Amino acid sequence: MKQDLHNYWGTRKIIPAVRKPEDLEAACRGKWPVVFLLIGDLFTVEDYVSRALRAGKNVFLHVDFITGLGGDPIVMKYIAERIRPTGIISTKSHFIKHAKKNGLLAIQRLFLIDTSALEHGIHNIEQSEPDAVEIMPGLIPSVITRLKDTISLPIIAGGLIQEPSEIETALQAGASAVSMGSKRLWT
Repeated sequence: MKQDLHNYWGTRKIIPAVRKPEDLEAACRGKWPVVFLLIGDLFTVEDYVSRALRAGKNVFLHVDFITGLGGDPIVMKYIAERIRPTGIISTKSHFIKHAKKNGLLAIQRLFLIDTSALEHGIHNIEQSEPDAVEIMPGLIPSVITRLKDTISLPIIAGGLIQEPSEIETALQAGASAVSMGSKRLWT
């Protein structure tokens, strides 16, 4: 399935990460085929996902940020059947596993703050078998290269990306795509 995930963003390697409701429209109007939604609650998330899907976007819902969702496995069934995003993003391995069981693509988000976090992250990847890995912060090219040499999944660099040169650096280091919340970089 990892090869299929590359096809979702194709040659468009920017992924708008929508962190405010007012930015959703800009992401929907943009030329980028994938949108990461980092907003919503039980009352709004279905509408946000639906709007992005109607705009022709592949929507990945960051379930850790959705207010009102619990940690019970039934949450992924609800998301898959009711909200119907393309996939989910989570730092939680059990969400990744349950999302995949319910037919959703799954991106494991890792916060790489030290060597221990990197080793723990690799272990989590092996256990949860996501379709891609998003690493934070995205400004660490040597770690992107090391992770790329260790795992065979697409790597999405995200976090602290503020300049076009940083996008290029992450891509040259081996990232498959770059996610960012800075609207000025979406255009």
